[in-house]
Amino acid sequence: QLVESGGGLVQPGGSLRLSCAASGFTFSTYTMSWVRQAPGKGLEWVADIISNGRSTYYADFVKGRFTISRDNAKNTLYLQMNSLKPEDTAVYYCVKDLPPRGKGTLVTVSS
Repeated sequence: QLVESGGGLVQPGGSLRLSCAASGFTFSTYTMSWVRQAPGKGLEWVADIISNGRSTYYADFVKGRFTISRDNAKNTLYLQMNSLKPEDTAVYYCVKDLPPRGKGTLVTVSS
């Protein structure tokens, strides 16, 4: 099970930290990802982190603004989002494979 949290309404330029609590599988052995779905659009990959957390990968549109991290001791995945833009508005999902299994958390960037 994957349960996302931390979304909300934020002004452009603001920050949010998303969390994803994992259970029911051996979290520490999986590469994990964040994906998002903007209103009326398809799923979009955001970032990956390998099982031990030593390597991360980002979509070009979030490089330098978002940071993916994990705490394997807590079975938790994070996404620190800074310098948010209105186009970042979406439901964010943490995934180990597709399709997303959680409900996601809504991030709305608006003034």
